[in-house]
Amino acid sequence: MSKYLITGGEGFIGANLAKKLLELGHEVVSLDNHAGGVLAGRKFAGVKYLFGDIRKKEDLLKACDGVKGIFHLAALPRVIFSVQDPEATHDVNVNGTFNVLMVARELKNMRVVFATSSAAYGDQEVYPLKEDTVIKKPVSPYGFHKLIGEEYCRIFSLIYKLETVSLCFFNVYGPLFDPNGAYALVIGKFLKQRKAGESMTVRGDGEMFRDYTHVFDVVDALIAAMEKKTVGNGEVINIGFGDPHSVNELVKMIGGDFVRVPELPGEMKYTEADNSKARRLLGWKPKIKLEDGIRMLKDEVGIK
Repeated sequence: MSKYLITGGEGFIGANLAKKLLELGHEVVSLDNHAGGVLAGRKFAGVKYLFGDIRKKEDLLKACDGVKGIFHLAALPRVIFSVQDPEATHDVNVNGTFNVLMVARELKNMRVVFATSSAAYGDQEVYPLKEDTVIKKPVSPYGFHKLIGEEYCRIFSLIYKLETVSLCFFNVYGPLFDPNGAYALVIGKFLKQRKAGESMTVRGDGEMFRDYTHVFDVVDALIAAMEKKTVGNGEVINIGFGDPHSVNELVKMIGGDFVRVPELPGEMKYTEADNSKARRLLGWKPKIKLEDGIRMLKDEVGIK
């Protein structure tokens, strides 16, 4: 078994990944500065938890002691926050990612799996989105930050022979979500509102389509990207279900009253993943349909 570092290991995706790695018998180190807050239930016996910042080399070097690979998930991932404070998000998302790659290059013999985002694509004219056939046009600083990270990973593989893989996530949701967090913001927020007996707040006309992907499927993809010999050369690989749904459809799946509120800047209108590259290179395919994932979450939080 191997020893892995998860940056952002106390976040939504990081916690689910840590849990799965432990179940598989691996050693796990988490590096997190709690920028996204601390949520109960996201820590597991057996994980070595370190408080630290990816922008500090000394924190990364300490966390990387003896590790075989880095799952780089740490970020400030709110699209709207990146519009409001592009400087702070740039510092974490760009400079932090660069720092992770520099430390990995220095330590040698390891792989970095980088979490990028469908926000890097921006609004496109042709869907589903294929990794290598579109010009990416992000419409938010956050999307641009992730695009820079993808390119840095590619360049570090090309020039420095550091093994890297960038997994492009499409609206991840599932257990251990934070209703106030950045991932699955719509689903988490709606469930929180329903639980409190409030009306769900739908932005604009509710016809923004997203390709919702369950976190269990995302975790499987992360582990495959770390272990498969078919990747490691700076690839960017979509991790999405390939079946987009509108916010209005989400409201119907969850059930309950809703009200409409104004849209916010920086949000894409539509996104849909072509996941054929993931199927080919990682042997990965999504298993959990949105309606099933929503039903499981409603049972978990006690909503009928």
